[in-house]
Amino acid sequence: MDRALESHAGWTFLTNHSRVLAAIAEDHTTRVRDIAARCRLTERAVQKIIADLEEGGYLTHSREGRSNVYRIAPDRVLRHPADAPATVAELLSVLVRHESGQPAAHLAEHEGH
Repeated sequence: MDRALESHAGWTFLTNHSRVLAAIAEDHTTRVRDIAARCRLTERAVQKIIADLEEGGYLTHSREGRSNVYRIAPDRVLRHPADAPATVAELLSVLVRHESGQPAAHLAEHEGH
């Protein structure tokens, strides 16, 4: 648990939002607790990020039993004007580490597209 709360001084290349989205892309049934540990954030911070992503239309979730199942909107354009016209799928194809070596195809499988 202490590992999740490690601080980092200075700037980083990736935002916490992109880290959380990549964690969800790798496992669309992952738990907030597991995302927090992977991204070294608090569970509360992850919940806020998920709410931001849902509000922005980049992510939805549904309950299946006792678990959340997340769905990423792969065709959504990234928010910053300098990133246009890049999509979420293009970003995740770089960020997500898939064993198959085909992250974009793997993402589409889980999105029902």
